[in-house]
Amino acid sequence: MRIIDLSSTIDGSAWEVDGIRHEVMTPADGARHMAEGMLRNHGIEFDIADLPDGELLSLDTLTLTTHTGTHVDAPSHYGSKAAYGVPRHIDELPLEWFIGPGVVLDLTDSGVGTIGADRLRRAFDEIGHRPQAGEIVLLHTGADQRVGTPEYFTQFAGLDGEATNLLLDLGVRLIGTDAFGLDAPFTHMLSEFRRTRDHSVLWPAHFAGRQREYCQIERLANLGALPAPTGFTVQAFPVKIAGAGAGWTRAVALLD
Repeated sequence: MRIIDLSSTIDGSAWEVDGIRHEVMTPADGARHMAEGMLRNHGIEFDIADLPDGELLSLDTLTLTTHTGTHVDAPSHYGSKAAYGVPRHIDELPLEWFIGPGVVLDLTDSGVGTIGADRLRRAFDEIGHRPQAGEIVLLHTGADQRVGTPEYFTQFAGLDGEATNLLLDLGVRLIGTDAFGLDAPFTHMLSEFRRTRDHSVLWPAHFAGRQREYCQIERLANLGALPAPTGFTVQAFPVKIAGAGAGWTRAVALLD
C-alpha cells in the first residue's frame, strides 16, 4: 500500500491569520521540571544527573484554533440552527463519513474567486467520472503552494452555492479543498455583495450546511501528487473534541 500525505503542516514559525503559539519544554527542561515538582509536591529530592544525558521527556504546548492546518468543519460550524435539526459537533459525527473512495478534480485554472457548477461539470467530463454517494471529493486548486504566506488567505478559489449543492445532490457528504476555505475569499464575496446586494454570495458553501448536513476538509495539501482522479481511498478522521465546530485531521490518500 502507498500512502500520500494530503495534510498541511501546523508551523508556529509560518505566517498564520489567527496566529499559533508553540511552546516547547525540551527533554532537559522536562528533567528539571520533574525534579522541581517532586521536591515541591512530595518533598522528594531527585538528582537529574541520574537520568541519561540529564534529560527526561519533552512537552509541547500549542495555542491555536481548530481551523488551523488541515481540519474538518462540522455542521455546527455553519450555524446554531439547521433545516434538518440541531447541527452536530465534530465529536458527534459518524466515522464512516471520513473514509471512502476519493475523487480529485483539477481546478488549478480557476484563479481567484468563485468556482461554479458548470466548471465542476466540465471537470467531471474531463475525468470521465461523476461523483457518487459516499465518495469524498477533493478540489485541487493549487492554493496550497502559498501556504505560510499572507497570500494563502486571500488568493484562492472557492465554490459558489450552486456548485456546492451540485455535489450534495450527488450524495457527497465530505468535500475537501487545498484552499484556506471552501468559499471564495472574503474580499471577493464582499465585493460581489456590494455590487449585487445579493445575500446568497456570502459564504454560500458554508451556509449550504444549514440546509443539508455535510462536512468540509479545508487546507489540504499535495493533491497534485495523486496519480489519477480516482482509484484511491481518502482517510481524514477528525480529532474528537467535545462540542467543537471543527477538528484537526491528518488526511491521507491510500493507494493499492
